[in-house]
Parts: sequence; C-alpha cells; structure tokens
Amino acid sequence: MSLPAEFHELAKRVNNWGRWGADDEIGTLNLITDEVVREAAAEVRTGRRVPLALPLQQDGVQTGMVPGRVNPLHTMVQINQELFGPGTVACSDDAVTMGLQAATHWDALSHVSHSGRLYNGRPADTVTAHGGAGFGGIDKPGHIVSRGVLLDVARALGRGRLDSGHAVTPEDLDAAEELSGTKVGPGDIVLVRTGQMQLCLTGDKQAYTFPSPGLSVRTPEWFHARDVAAVANDTLTFEIFPPEIEDLWLPVHALDLVEMGMLQGQNWNLEKLSTACGELGRHTFLLSAMPEPFTGGTGTPVAPVAIF
Repeated sequence: MSLPAEFHELAKRVNNWGRWGADDEIGTLNLITDEVVREAAAEVRTGRRVPLALPLQQDGVQTGMVPGRVNPLHTMVQINQELFGPGTVACSDDAVTMGLQAATHWDALSHVSHSGRLYNGRPADTVTAHGGAGFGGIDKPGHIVSRGVLLDVARALGRGRLDSGHAVTPEDLDAAEELSGTKVGPGDIVLVRTGQMQLCLTGDKQAYTFPSPGLSVRTPEWFHARDVAAVANDTLTFEIFPPEIEDLWLPVHALDLVEMGMLQGQNWNLEKLSTACGELGRHTFLLSAMPEPFTGGTGTPVAPVAIF
C-alpha cells in the first residue's frame, strides 16, 4: 500500500534533504551550534539536576509489541574472581543483552525509512544485517547538549495526563509554549509531556503501551518552522497510537526522521521535570543527552539530565 497524497504533501513542507550538504548524516542536530551551546549553558543557575531516564531492568517497558525489542537481561559473568591468584584483588563483571530502544532512548535517523529512502535521500538498503546502519547511524551525532524546553501539554490543558486517544496538535504545543513563558527557537531540544509515563511508573505497562496519546501528524511542521534540533516525549510510541489516519502507521516517525532529519526520543520520564519546572517557575534548562555511540546502531539508550 502506497503512502497517501496527504503524507507526501506534508513531507514536501518539512523536507531538509541537502540543507546541510549531500553527505550530511545528523540533520537538525546541525542547528546546535557553539553559540547555541554557550547560550544554553547560561540556563544553569542553581545546579539542580533532574534525571529523565527509566532504569534499565529486565522488568522494563517492553511488552513484546515490537518484535525483538527485548528488555535488558543482566547477567553476571564473574563474581569476586581473583584473576591473578589467591589473595589478589577480586573483580566482578557483568554483561547485558537488550534492544537499543528498549527503555529511554534516541531513535537514529536510520531507524525508519519510507518509499525506499532514508534521510537525505539515501537508499534504505544501506541498513544491513551485519553492518547495521551504513548511513545515519546513532554513532554519527556525537555529543548532544543544548537548551531544553519542556512543553508540558498535559498541564497546559489542565490535566494530569492526556487521554489515551489524544493526538497532540500544533495548537496544544502553542498552549504549552505559552505556559512555558518562552519561545522555542533554533537548536532547542523540545520535551513534550503527555503524562502517559504515569502509567508506566505505576506498573501498568499494557496501558502505557497501547493505546497511547502522542504527537499528531501535524506537529512536524510546527517543529520545522522553529528549527528544533530534536524532540523527545514520555510515551513508548512517540506519536498517537493507533494512528489518527487509518492505515497510516508511524507517519510522524517518517516525517521527523526521514524527511526532516530530526532525532526523536521515547520513554523519557518527564514527571519529576514537570514538578521541578513548576517549583522553579521556568521550563528551560541545559539538557545533556549524550547518545551511546553504537557503531551502525539505529537507536541508543540514553540517560538524559536536565540542569537548572
């Protein structure tokens, strides 16, 4: 089934192919310039730090809905082993098997394709079984540090948590931006709170997973107009799920990652951040969200921290 004309019209309006050159592999992260980072550093006034990652554990958020995306399986490979003989210093080591997008993570630009293409028009078959992502892998961005802006949509709409069928619209983002008291600008990393994470934190993984509120197919244009560097939210699916347009699955992924070249983050815990922003009376902060540089990875776990 081919993608509808409506999707292709949206794709044209947000397309960034060639904007930073034909060989570019990091897309809108190019907008995080040295000047943007210097200005973001000025957001640090108290030193208060708010962690935004879920714990990496076997009883994680994955339910099997996405094949192969397994929760972390932690195994001890040596326990207090005296490697150099009796009475010497003993070591403990461990190993983990997990899906790179199992918990709090970034999606790489190579995570999805459509019509046989990745970001910047590269062929989708550059992702291979043995090499992973040959183009646009998660090892390409390097460091990700910029001004973070919390758009607390749930609070802006007067709710603790959005309904499961709520598609976050540009109008919702406008309301959250007004609540934040700031204007989203070039190089910002936007965190969109729906409150869906509350279900995960209380242990209801099925309700957290499906159905889920999330970003509407109309939101990529909002982020494109403001030259946002990356977007993350507090849901498993990122976008409204099931989709708002019948049989059009993951259109926001395709518009953000493939057309715009904008990284997405999912399963970010924004509950303590929402509380901190309310207490401090501001929704901007320095955000450190360094990707683990898995060569050829189409995603990566991340342990982001907001610093006020």
